[in-house]
Amino acid sequence: EAFLKANAKKDSVRTLPSGVQYKVLTQGNGEVPTTTSKVKVNYEGRLVDGTVFDSSYERKQPATFGCNQVIKGWTVGSKWEIYIPQELGYGSREAGKIPPFSALIFTVELLEIEK
Repeated sequence: EAFLKANAKKDSVRTLPSGVQYKVLTQGNGEVPTTTSKVKVNYEGRLVDGTVFDSSYERKQPATFGCNQVIKGWTVGSKWEIYIPQELGYGSREAGKIPPFSALIFTVELLEIEK
């Protein structure tokens, strides 16, 4: 909570009504996915201490997801850094390297919307 509170004060960070925060790293000008879209992305997920828990960049293989198949707050376009409050992430559940009640940081680069 302390991380998200401090992060919200940064000029480049925007906060949505849900509590999800984001920063646009590269603004795209293409189509925007919907919750029912299937997208190909490069992404990296990390904890606020910098620990990487998943990365398509490291695997050198983009991932394809339905936007409704990932945690809430993950439907974006362009290349964004997204800050997910714990209650919109895994909450009280432990998930691999992710401890319970962890805020999550994702860098997500939308490569294409599959038709």
